[in-house]
Amino acid sequence: MRGGYRGRTNGGQTEPGGSGVLLVNLGTPCAPTSRAVRRYLAEFLSDPRVLELPGWLRATLLHGWVLRTRPRKTAAAYREVWSEAGSPLLVESRALEQALRSSLSTRAAAPVPVRLAMRYGEPPIEAALEELLQAGAERLLVLPLYPQYSGATTGSAFDAVTSVLQRMRWIPEVRFVNHYHAESRYIAALTDSIVRHRDESGKTERLLFSFHGMPKATVAAGDPYFHQCRETARLVAEKLELPPGDWGMAFQSRFGRAEWLQPATDATLRQWAQAGVESVGVVCPGFAVDCLETLQEVNIRYRELWRECGGKRFEYVPALNDTEGHVGALTVIAARGMCGWPEDLLG
Repeated sequence: MRGGYRGRTNGGQTEPGGSGVLLVNLGTPCAPTSRAVRRYLAEFLSDPRVLELPGWLRATLLHGWVLRTRPRKTAAAYREVWSEAGSPLLVESRALEQALRSSLSTRAAAPVPVRLAMRYGEPPIEAALEELLQAGAERLLVLPLYPQYSGATTGSAFDAVTSVLQRMRWIPEVRFVNHYHAESRYIAALTDSIVRHRDESGKTERLLFSFHGMPKATVAAGDPYFHQCRETARLVAEKLELPPGDWGMAFQSRFGRAEWLQPATDATLRQWAQAGVESVGVVCPGFAVDCLETLQEVNIRYRELWRECGGKRFEYVPALNDTEGHVGALTVIAARGMCGWPEDLLG
């Protein structure tokens, strides 16, 4: 990648370029087929940030078991939520990208380029960075769409972005947002989305905050993810004025045989239903947009589990996606990240 200087010229004089925002999400297969899922999983699970194992063991696990057994099952799950527009994660991320671009550009004297990239799959980080440079960005804010920091997500995004930058001749000034789990506008957006859903569908007896799981060993290694998830849930529960017995926090999407963060979402739902709780709401604050884990795992599989265990009403609160509150929160986060740059986005 050349990464040459992209400043504007005026009568032979170089003018300063602008600032750009790189949104990074996890990624998705390009199609709900076994072949596409296998290719995606091979890239995803080859990342040492994701499977923190010795290289030989990671390769043995990946090629000896995972890629032989999971693609067909995972592809079937994707087909349950795939639309004519494509993968829900990509579709919703694109909508969020467009909305944030419009929001930021209304605050600045000139349009602020915003580009979406996926850590794994398409669109790749390198292509998105090249587009930002072509748009004249001399200053780059990297905003991973992970509210809570984890080495497996935010850390991996940092690795990938800086790996591309290392191959550039000219490197833009770079700032990196590594979490926003307690950002007041983000907490308000979550709270408002729950209230809005409750007003439309009715209040449930309990509310469960379901976050993506991580191996328990990551906490001992110094990863703040568990504590940041707990803080997000606590802040939202406080704004909703929920008594301690009316809400809980759990972790979904376990993988492999290692001990994972507890309690598990499926076990919590089973326990609540068997204890006589009839209605439950589930919200997934760690997912910026709806995806396989929210639409299929939670809204389909866990809904079925709830009913099988005797529960009656199951309400899934959609991810924030490109809602006004979410876009407003990310606008403030991005503006704060660019504070001191020529664009006066906080003015």
